[in-house]
Amino acid sequence: MNAEDMDSHLDPTTEISLETVKKRSVRGVVVLTGRTFLLQVITLVAQLFLFAYLGKYEFGVFAIVSAIINFLVYFSDVGLAAALIQKKDRPTDTDLKTTFLVQQLLVIVIIAVVFLLSPFFTQKFSLDNDGQILLYALAASLLFSSLKSIPSVLLERKLEFVKLAFPQILEQVVYNVVLVFLAMKGFGLKSFTVAILARGIVGLITIYILQPWKPGIAFSGKTLSELFKFGIPYQINTFLATFKDDGMTLVLGSILGPVGVGVLSFAQKVARFPLTFFMDTVTRVTFPAFSRMQDSKSDLERSVTRSIFFICLLVFPSLAGISILAPILIQVIPRYNQWTPALIPIVFISINFVFAAATTQLTNLLNAIGKIKITFYLMIMWTVLTWAFIPILAIKFSVIGAAIGYALVGASSVVAIFITKKYVNFSITDSMIKPAVGTMVMSVVLIIARRFLSVTLTSMEELIAIGAVVYITSMISMVGLSLIEDAKRSFKTIFAKK
Repeated sequence: MNAEDMDSHLDPTTEISLETVKKRSVRGVVVLTGRTFLLQVITLVAQLFLFAYLGKYEFGVFAIVSAIINFLVYFSDVGLAAALIQKKDRPTDTDLKTTFLVQQLLVIVIIAVVFLLSPFFTQKFSLDNDGQILLYALAASLLFSSLKSIPSVLLERKLEFVKLAFPQILEQVVYNVVLVFLAMKGFGLKSFTVAILARGIVGLITIYILQPWKPGIAFSGKTLSELFKFGIPYQINTFLATFKDDGMTLVLGSILGPVGVGVLSFAQKVARFPLTFFMDTVTRVTFPAFSRMQDSKSDLERSVTRSIFFICLLVFPSLAGISILAPILIQVIPRYNQWTPALIPIVFISINFVFAAATTQLTNLLNAIGKIKITFYLMIMWTVLTWAFIPILAIKFSVIGAAIGYALVGASSVVAIFITKKYVNFSITDSMIKPAVGTMVMSVVLIIARRFLSVTLTSMEELIAIGAVVYITSMISMVGLSLIEDAKRSFKTIFAKK
């Protein structure tokens, strides 16, 4: 029996049974969390070197150029890949090839636009020759990414996240090794250019080896019509998110300049580590899982509560720890003194990410159950608030003002909590409030303990140990020993066969 027959045997309409969805979802979370942990250790080490060997200008240019590409990239998808994942029935060969054709055509158009507008971007954001070449390299990476989309969709529909993990690990290892090596050799922005191209080529080859699929072209108006019903609203929401975030980076590039954006980018990179470690992984796994649970309300409610709790349990204390310990790290490493202006922005951006950790999964849930319009309205709200607060505060208070603006926008996410609860009755107390209380207790203890310790790497290690003990103790007192049992079960699932 081949893989396709086995999937049909599980459930001819949903490809895999609900029980298999649950098992693979849990395993997917654990495996991808492990993968993300490994990648983030590699990325963290790489960033520590880059923070020392690259300056604020280089980081600023990279952030601005990346924002340009990220802003344009969403025109190359129109949500078709997400629609294929969300689709209840098995995608046909025509569905896949039609999606592939449309995506390649859109990507070619986007790449052409980048080349045509490159003189404008170069002048607008004061890019040098290396910055312009970096722009071209990022544009080329869109093609590599688009060519990988169908194999990725096939793996995600089967919840085969273990297979998805390997190409991503290989991509990031190649990217970071090349980037750090060239940065230490003094190549500056060229380091990003070479690393991006190397990552794209390696990832493309690897994913086709793990999930063979023969590229082909087809066109079906019926297929596009069905996929657009989900894909267009989904992509509009995604575009709004891009317009809100990357569009704002471009505006801030005009207000703060490359150096100011570099400081803000540093603060965002540092504060975002916990979300990349934990939230991004869970969100990616639960989107297809929630889609399969649409008809099982009780299972969906429990899964939403548990997934948000898992995210908040890990993200909340990590963000608090970064805000409290960052000043020590910058003081003990001389090369990091240039990042002192980022300390206050880190605190405010961490506040924004606290709310993101609690609510991103909710917009993910709304998308999965087909409530795209609700997400659309929420994205409009966040976009309007972003453009209303951040530029004005950036003009008045520079980088710190922009960071405060991000914190204010993040606080508005409480609206998403109460709206989503009308559709899925998840537990706010169990998912968010308990980790928040444990984090506040830990933060108070760390702030007090920091006053009695010298500014050294050893004191950082001691504070991390103290924080971990206090937080774990607090959480066990509120949640009980089931927290430890859940952790044990999660580690065991990584060895499961399904």
